[in-house]
Amino acid sequence: MDQAAQLRKLTEGNTSLKLVSSTKPMTKIIAIASGKGGVGKSTISVNLAISMAKAGQKVLVFDGDLGLANVNVILGIIPKYNLYHVVKGHKSLKDIIIQAPEGVDIIAGASGYSQLANLNDTQRNNLIKGFGDLDSYDYMIIDTGAGISSNVIGLTLPADDVIVVTTPEPTAITDSYGLIKAIVSQSRDKNLKMVVNRVRSAIEGKKVADRVIDISGQFLEVRVENLGFIFQDDEVEKSIREQKPYIIHSPKSKAAACLNRITYSLLNQEMEAQEDSGIGGFFKKFFNFVDVREKQQSLDDN
Repeated sequence: MDQAAQLRKLTEGNTSLKLVSSTKPMTKIIAIASGKGGVGKSTISVNLAISMAKAGQKVLVFDGDLGLANVNVILGIIPKYNLYHVVKGHKSLKDIIIQAPEGVDIIAGASGYSQLANLNDTQRNNLIKGFGDLDSYDYMIIDTGAGISSNVIGLTLPADDVIVVTTPEPTAITDSYGLIKAIVSQSRDKNLKMVVNRVRSAIEGKKVADRVIDISGQFLEVRVENLGFIFQDDEVEKSIREQKPYIIHSPKSKAAACLNRITYSLLNQEMEAQEDSGIGGFFKKFFNFVDVREKQQSLDDN
């Protein structure tokens, strides 16, 4: 049996992903980030959420790329309301949640409002309270923006897991290391994981991951876990054009098999409970980071 056929077996009925539910009540937060744009981060975020939902998990996707609204575009959804309306006090957070395929819930990015850091105290407190009311989810997946802006780093630091997405392209590899370095400069104890997207072979996927992992260990003294790879697959491109996630559009594709394997790995990992856990606690820590950054910037300017 060839490698692709073995991977496809993981998708048959998706039964291998049916796991015993966790006894940990708080929502687990996974931030998905990339040093470079265009590596497929948003596509992975959406498909991973659906794969988790198919495995029996209750999943919320938060489009942390805010102004670009990638998540709802991938799903072919035009939201009537988004985070902007919550920030302005026109809607509650529960009012703007969109139900996507397989029961995944989506919070669309705040089109025209790209910086959560700019919120005043009232807006922050309303947002924290709103997110705190959403802790019935098993997982929240955050599709962050690309790069190392304050918004991106601020959304990765409070997360239980940070998945860094790269491709075999040299600039993507270099930028993924830059992102890891930026995260580690703020917190050395993050659970960092790597997914290599659009690989032509398993050997290429391992080679790219090992390169970033080895450099990160040598120069940053930090451990990065190789979570897996996703094959270059024409079915992914078709699904993007048709605005239907490939885990649904082509469930027996090579890419879907790879993603199911990644899902299985994530769902079988125990995460330690953190202080101020859950979605509300996540955003408390995000705004704490923003405040510290602003104070540092003020000191630097003076």
